[in-house]
Amino acid sequence: MKLSVLFCASEAVPFAKTGGLADVAGALPQALAHLGHDARLALPKYGAIDPKKIKSRKHGKPISVPLGADTVSVNIETSDAIPGVVTYLIDSPQHFQRDGLYGQPDDAQRFALFSRAVLELVRRDDWKPDIIHGNDWQAGLIPVYLKTRYSEDADLNSIATLHTIHNLAYQGVFDTTVLDAVGLDHSLLTADTLEFYGQVNFLKGALVFADLLNTVSKTYSREILSREYGERLEGVLSARREDLFGVLNGLDYDHWNPATDSLIAANYDARRLDAKAANKAALQERLGLPQRPEVPVFGLVSRLAGQKGLDILAEVLPHLLHLDVQLALLGTGEPQYHDLLSWLSERNSTKMAAVLDFDNALAHQIYAGSDFFLMPSRYEPCGLGQMISLRYGTIPIVRSTGGLADTVTEFDPNTGKGNGFSFQDHTSVALLGAIARGLLTMKSAAAWERLLANAFACDFSWGRSAEAYTALYQRAIKRHRS
Repeated sequence: MKLSVLFCASEAVPFAKTGGLADVAGALPQALAHLGHDARLALPKYGAIDPKKIKSRKHGKPISVPLGADTVSVNIETSDAIPGVVTYLIDSPQHFQRDGLYGQPDDAQRFALFSRAVLELVRRDDWKPDIIHGNDWQAGLIPVYLKTRYSEDADLNSIATLHTIHNLAYQGVFDTTVLDAVGLDHSLLTADTLEFYGQVNFLKGALVFADLLNTVSKTYSREILSREYGERLEGVLSARREDLFGVLNGLDYDHWNPATDSLIAANYDARRLDAKAANKAALQERLGLPQRPEVPVFGLVSRLAGQKGLDILAEVLPHLLHLDVQLALLGTGEPQYHDLLSWLSERNSTKMAAVLDFDNALAHQIYAGSDFFLMPSRYEPCGLGQMISLRYGTIPIVRSTGGLADTVTEFDPNTGKGNGFSFQDHTSVALLGAIARGLLTMKSAAAWERLLANAFACDFSWGRSAEAYTALYQRAIKRHRS
């Protein structure tokens, strides 16, 4: 069954990006289109969007969007920047022509306007989606509006909703006064609707009102039912556990492809592994590390934060630097980790290089030139780094949580199964144990060859994810109609 899907997100590649949501929003609609669905995308038209790149055009007359006591005139533009996908840009300069995408004092009103403008667009247009797929708190009011303000609207009440949680830590929590500002009744200020510890929670609205919910990995969908990972929403999520699913994000295999990557020193694949050594040498040269082909290189491309496991990595680094290894680290984040990594790299310049910046080319080179890739995250809803490293034949060492648990399986030299190394406890001892198992495996040529073959054999392309989402859409539509 071919479906009409409207994917709503606050950011999307190639329009605007601050995090992984933009990659998903840019790739999933296109993958759905490849399956034959009519998949379209809606997002705000930010000031940072380059009009020359997106080549947008006006789409009909301006739309009057109710927002509290006011009515906002919103222009709609469309773009074909994503092949096969019509993208609707919600254009309200007073709300979206800002420095940065988020962190504005009126974020509640800005993204309420986005959510309601999407629904007013659907009311006006001839094209009607079978399902609206919302993402994170910024689109959290879409199912709320549908079930309240538009519950009697014949143009909208047949539309099912799926809402995806990309990271439960970000919820859109505001003072209760925003209810009036966004045009929602105070009867929604209850524990079983939008109220959240004396405030209003946009994401909670989606968790309560959407037909179905999902996270970006199966393990994370189970983890968030617990107090440890539930971010004070575990009760709401547990009440909807039968409607909560996990679908692993995909990876853009055209962009992340060592056989064609123009940013690395030499192209290679599973059949041309000798060329990977050239990437190792090039990485060592760029970072000022001795060019020793035999020394294991550990890579890390990450936000430098406790959530990413930098706390336990910081405890491990002094021990690791006593071994005959090299470290290539890239990222920005919390000041204490900037200071520590700078201090360690200055004192261990032949073993460690830390680049405290965002450098896309260097990220590609670390994935291609390293032997191991470190992801000791405290929690990880999905994670892309481990998928990229497997694509590049670089063995991941991860904490078994969220999407990391769903994609990385411990290598067993006896059976030859597994694609990396993982640990359960979020401790430096457990991380060091996984590193030791990796180094021991690397000493056996036969075991290492088998492990690399397993890594290259992994398939985390968007096609599989799009098929899983198709099944969820059909389930949500069936639930909505019943």
